[in-house]
Amino acid sequence: MAIHARSVFFPLLFIGLCLTSGNGVVASRHLLDTELPKPEFPSIPSVPKPEIPSLPKPEIPSIPKPEIPTIPKPELPEVPKLPEVPKLPEVPKLPELPKPELPHFPEIPKDIPVPSLH
Repeated sequence: MAIHARSVFFPLLFIGLCLTSGNGVVASRHLLDTELPKPEFPSIPSVPKPEIPSLPKPEIPSIPKPEIPTIPKPELPEVPKLPEVPKLPEVPKLPELPKPELPHFPEIPKDIPVPSLH
């Protein structure tokens, strides 16, 4: 009886993954617990503030405002009168129907004795 490579490969792969999966957690926790020495940085010398020369303001020539011609008001024609709408006939009133009554259910008593479970 021959053992196939596939039937052996997957269990070995599973066992290998299970054995190596916990190492990352332990190593990361170990890194968090250790304290590294704080490095000393050299002091940065102060740099003098540069002086920026002010720029002259350009003179902008004034633009004359354009003249807008006035438009005469248009003459509107008279609105034609519509014929009167005929009145609708009155809707007859329906007699009031009696409202149906709901059946009466017996009331449940509020203080029901609770049996003890002991």
